[in-house]
Amino acid sequence: MSKVAGRKKRIIVTTAALLAVGGGAAFAYWTATGTGNTTTTAGASSNFTITSSVTGGALSPNGPTQTFTFVVTNPGTGVQKLSAVAATVAATDGTAWTAVANCSAADFTVGTPTFTATEIPANGTVTGTVTLQMIDRPGVNQDGCKGATVPLRFAAS
Repeated sequence: MSKVAGRKKRIIVTTAALLAVGGGAAFAYWTATGTGNTTTTAGASSNFTITSSVTGGALSPNGPTQTFTFVVTNPGTGVQKLSAVAATVAATDGTAWTAVANCSAADFTVGTPTFTATEIPANGTVTGTVTLQMIDRPGVNQDGCKGATVPLRFAAS
């Protein structure tokens, strides 16, 4: 029996010692502080692309009005805000149109573009319209405009 009692005693003492060590480890900890930083690069906006088509009769002084339907596309990878569209009779680089003798932008009036100002998602589009009419300029020979190809330039922002 004493052998069993001694064995029980060793088991109890060993278990108590393990619990004391294990229990003490549960309450041990280190304190620490730290910080971290990182950076990323935001993309840039992409220029809108604009396409258009026209309906209406041939232009003549105080004659029919042509209606242009334009489509503004956001080719970017994120949402971009379309706030304004301007249409002018001008060269493709925005300079004064002077390609035809005795015919200029002064012979035409461009209406106010109509469209819905909105945020355009990536690869999304917005459609609008604008009118163009040749005006009558009393006392001015407008023969230079006969058969002229009149450039309508769009700018979106």
